[in-house]
Amino acid sequence: MDRFSSIKAFAFDIDGVLTDGSLLAMPDGDILRTFNTKDGFGIRTATDNGYPVAIITGGCSESIIHRCHSYGINTSDLFMLSKDKIADFLLFCERHSLKQEEVAYVGDDIPDIPVIKVAGLGVCPCDAVDEVKEIADFISPYPGGKGCVRDLIEKVLKPAGRWQFHPDKPWSGSFPENIVKFAGLTGRNI
Repeated sequence: MDRFSSIKAFAFDIDGVLTDGSLLAMPDGDILRTFNTKDGFGIRTATDNGYPVAIITGGCSESIIHRCHSYGINTSDLFMLSKDKIADFLLFCERHSLKQEEVAYVGDDIPDIPVIKVAGLGVCPCDAVDEVKEIADFISPYPGGKGCVRDLIEKVLKPAGRWQFHPDKPWSGSFPENIVKFAGLTGRNI
């Protein structure tokens, strides 16, 4: 598909895209999510190879912030409590001097439809709602939280020769101080 070759950046919803959509509500009000490590490696590979990445989600939690930082996503490209996803998408494009058609967006539900319609490549997981599947340019064979993000990133980076992991180079991601301190005890180069 020719649209994959024009992609220079990615934007993702969280719930139902980077997760399977399940939430665990804790007694203190915190919400816990399960993220797929293969999707995470895909995002980190994209950021390590110079692709801007945004998160545009209605969700909000400290864990989202920490997880996105570990992917190498800049805080300014993390849009939580997003009710008007199109405005946040356009701001991301403006900040990185991107045309809308240069950005792939992955969403799975009704609030994602406006962005899927204007993105250069509107993508959804195979378990997205029907309304999203009807308008998506590409439906991943993988469900949300189970590889759909990695699938897209590989389809963009591999043909461009940019699917590269550099073990001698520190990750673009950042981690909370307690994790960095703990990793330092193990001799890791984060």
